[in-house]
Amino acid sequence: MADRTAFPRVFWVANTIEVLERFAYYGIYFGFGIYMASLGFSRAQLGIVQSLFLLLSYGIPVLSGTFADRFGFKKVLIVSYLAYLPSVLLLMVTRSFSGIALTMLSIGLAAGIFKPLIAGTVRTVTDGTNKSLGFGIFYQMVNVGGSLGPVVMGNLRAISWDYAFMAGALCIGLMLAITLLFYKEPERETEGITLGGKLREIGVVLADFRFALFLILLGIFFWLPFWSFFNLCALYVDSDLDTASLYRFLESFLGPALAGIFSSAGKDGIRRVLGETISHTGYIIMIFQFMVSRAFERRRAIPTFLLGLAVAALGFGFLGYAAVSWPSLAFLGIFLFAVGEMISSPRIQEYITWIAPREKAGLYMGMNFLAIMIGGTLSGVTYTSLYGSFHGAGHPEYTWYLLGAHTLLGLLVLRLFTRKAGEFQEQVQ
Repeated sequence: MADRTAFPRVFWVANTIEVLERFAYYGIYFGFGIYMASLGFSRAQLGIVQSLFLLLSYGIPVLSGTFADRFGFKKVLIVSYLAYLPSVLLLMVTRSFSGIALTMLSIGLAAGIFKPLIAGTVRTVTDGTNKSLGFGIFYQMVNVGGSLGPVVMGNLRAISWDYAFMAGALCIGLMLAITLLFYKEPERETEGITLGGKLREIGVVLADFRFALFLILLGIFFWLPFWSFFNLCALYVDSDLDTASLYRFLESFLGPALAGIFSSAGKDGIRRVLGETISHTGYIIMIFQFMVSRAFERRRAIPTFLLGLAVAALGFGFLGYAAVSWPSLAFLGIFLFAVGEMISSPRIQEYITWIAPREKAGLYMGMNFLAIMIGGTLSGVTYTSLYGSFHGAGHPEYTWYLLGAHTLLGLLVLRLFTRKAGEFQEQVQ
């Protein structure tokens, strides 16, 4: 076996930037529902903002790689920061619904521009000897930032929301400084595809009705429940569960010092878990993804993906039951959802890459962003709004039961689709 090529400095610079961006992005997003509730906005209003935010976050990356190809990664990174930084700072001063919505749209635009650039850098500076390790490191950096952001910024918002937003802005400022000082444009062969050419390519791929329908089904039955979890879990934990009981549960396992990281003391002196500090999957993925991937690496993609949906659906059930029984069941629900994510998400994205002709692998992965965009865009205006109705009626747990049923229905629909239309043929690369 050939010796593994050493990673160039830009690889580590890019991964540092990724940690900071995910810290700011998830630190703001996971606590955003709690923030809007604190300002008195309805769940339906929150859902509208979430849907528009995710529409831009996952719609823009389909095209932004074309601009990076034309103008260079470094210039487009700087453009994304120039949209990011003032938008995060504006959250400190705007309090109207229209102002918050427009500000979050600007953050979604900036995140959408940024999203493919670091992965593109990693892909450019790795080769056949180190690409698996390189993307493994990159994926872990995503989870490091995505785990630390909600914990740190959750503790800061317990003092003042302004402190949390200032921390996000500081991260963006550091990203800008690091990019200007240390990011060196990687050498690569550019495709030379114009925006019009990219749109024509997308049109050709989507003209395959079976593949287009598959993407729509993925959006509705996988990515919609997936994003509904991230849209709602922190607000649900904070609003509908006994967070003092959750803290006591954590303290019994972790001790007061570690449990304190995920909690804050109220004016009454009682420590309570902060919803956004536990309502994500990054810390679970960091620990278990390697084991889960190894356990399923030799199994067929679609049956493995469907198994992941079943596990995630079970997690939704436990999350709902936590509101009417033992609050600590929320930890089991979050863990099971994370396991479902670890089984399903990497496998379906790998599957889409492998069914593509070799020369169109990147284009097909771009199409995966369309499926994510469909699910994300629908998630806020459906389940966040439904959660508002169920919460108002005193039964917030119904939201999670409905999400579980939705996911199981998706399992059946996707199974029926693959039986009737046939699985896609994976290409020999």
